[in-house]
Amino acid sequence: MEFELTRTQKEIQKAVRDFVKGEFDRDLAIELDQSHAFPTKIWQKAGDLGLLGIHFPEEYSGQGMGSMEDIIVIEELCRGDSTIGSAVALAGFASELILHSGSDEMKKKYLPEVAEGRMLSAGAFTEPGHGSDITFMDTTAVKDGDDWVINGVKTFITNGGLAGFYSVLCQTDQDARPGYRGQTLILVEADREGLSTSDVGAKMGIHMMATAEVVLKDVRVPLSNLIGKENRGFYQVLTFFDESRIQVAAQALGIAQGAFDRALAYVKQREQFGKKIAQFQVSQHKLADMATKIELARLMTYKAAWNFDQGRIDPKLTSMAKMVAGRTAVEVADEAIQLLGGYGYMAEYEVERCYRDAKITEIYEGTREIQKNTIAGAVIGKLK
Repeated sequence: MEFELTRTQKEIQKAVRDFVKGEFDRDLAIELDQSHAFPTKIWQKAGDLGLLGIHFPEEYSGQGMGSMEDIIVIEELCRGDSTIGSAVALAGFASELILHSGSDEMKKKYLPEVAEGRMLSAGAFTEPGHGSDITFMDTTAVKDGDDWVINGVKTFITNGGLAGFYSVLCQTDQDARPGYRGQTLILVEADREGLSTSDVGAKMGIHMMATAEVVLKDVRVPLSNLIGKENRGFYQVLTFFDESRIQVAAQALGIAQGAFDRALAYVKQREQFGKKIAQFQVSQHKLADMATKIELARLMTYKAAWNFDQGRIDPKLTSMAKMVAGRTAVEVADEAIQLLGGYGYMAEYEVERCYRDAKITEIYEGTREIQKNTIAGAVIGKLK
């Protein structure tokens, strides 16, 4: 059992840290957060450096790496800045559906665009009436000649309105029982007639990331836009979740580490009652708890990524990693604010933004309650 990163992984980690140091600016981050603007230039530079789609094959402008290298990049980006990092890290969200299930033509057309920082990707699963329950879709896709005709509404879609294409989960067999056996994934280009988007409104955090409602009204796409196999979309999405939940865990891990870094630096230089805040035992105990939680989250997240790279699907492990890392991010960011006191509440000191950005990691890609359902189901097994 080896717990050390490889030389290549350490080099990737250093490259991302250098990129963050050179490109992430605190004042710019605050400005973009307040204006709810996507960090386009930074995203494009990340693409130029090969930090996006690092887990794509080289023929699709990736570096042929795995989930482990992918989450190292995500962790370091989000450690550098919770909001910029999250926006850049999830710029290619759901493109893995194309990578693992798309046709060769799809891969050649879209994956290089994502990896090179020229196109955002989006997965359209969640619906207004169903939330985390994707076992049945109100969005339908019906064959008409050589086309699919799609109708429905998706909500809380990351990168919605900015993405170049959407991987849309549709109900294609209305008679299937249970309903998820009749679901299909279909690629829908953003410029298709009948597709429209609208921002969901003001959010608590992740202000640089677009979150939209996507409306599909008689949207026609070729039958060749099928992703994977007809009526297998639900299973393809579940496999994707096993990878994407590790990515969200890494996002949470990076946010937690970034909040800790800022809190530690502050208490080591700030004085109260004639000595450094770091000299007070209550501060030391907070830091000890924070560091321990982060280490636990890192071990679980790294193990989940390593396991995925072995070709094994383990929803229990990935759900554990996401649940623990998400909770850690919220708790560590909360304590970081407490250690900074009144300054922790101010935008200039960044940890309040870490706190706002951390919470989403307990919600999207399945709430922590959904993760517990998955874990419990695996632990209990089938009851006779």
